[in-house]
Amino acid sequence: MLFLIRHGETDWNADRRLQGQIDTGLNGRGRAQAREAAHTLCAVAADITSTAFLSSPLTRTRETLEILMGELVTMGRLTEPKPCTTDARLMELSFGCWEGLTWKEVRRKDQGDYAARNADIWNVAPPGGESYAQLASRAGPLLASLAPGAAVVAHGGITRVALKLFAGFAPERAAKVPIRQGDVLVVENGEARWGSGATLDGA
Repeated sequence: MLFLIRHGETDWNADRRLQGQIDTGLNGRGRAQAREAAHTLCAVAADITSTAFLSSPLTRTRETLEILMGELVTMGRLTEPKPCTTDARLMELSFGCWEGLTWKEVRRKDQGDYAARNADIWNVAPPGGESYAQLASRAGPLLASLAPGAAVVAHGGITRVALKLFAGFAPERAAKVPIRQGDVLVVENGEARWGSGATLDGA
């Protein structure tokens, strides 16, 4: 079993801008989502005290994990925050020269490359960026090495990679699944579900 938590909302998320590896912090809604994720994690994890936590080193993921951990202490599920590890292999997919743009701006400014990527979204990278296939090569071995019951606070791209590698999603489908913020994706026995009970769109 693996628990995957996407970072809470940032102002760039709210503006629908591609963040990739640009370092951004949470907004108010994102901080609330981090607290919400703590409650959902408690509902699906058998023993929080034995859960190992790992995150991307980017600010928005570290902040999400810090808030989540604080909420677990407030709830009485932990007596103190647990040690956490960051790993650069969990950084978001790089969108290269598209970072900072909205998809509307990408389509207007770089129609050819956008069309090429859209035709093979798993294997084609944005200019100067990474493909999902490259992200899977970067993060997949790390995810596969984690002990059962580990909780990973990372990004939408990392979660999509997990859907393909560990839940049997076809590459095209995995790349297009909407990844919820404030929820916990549970991957277990080759299947995936949202901890909140929400429908896993694209499955």
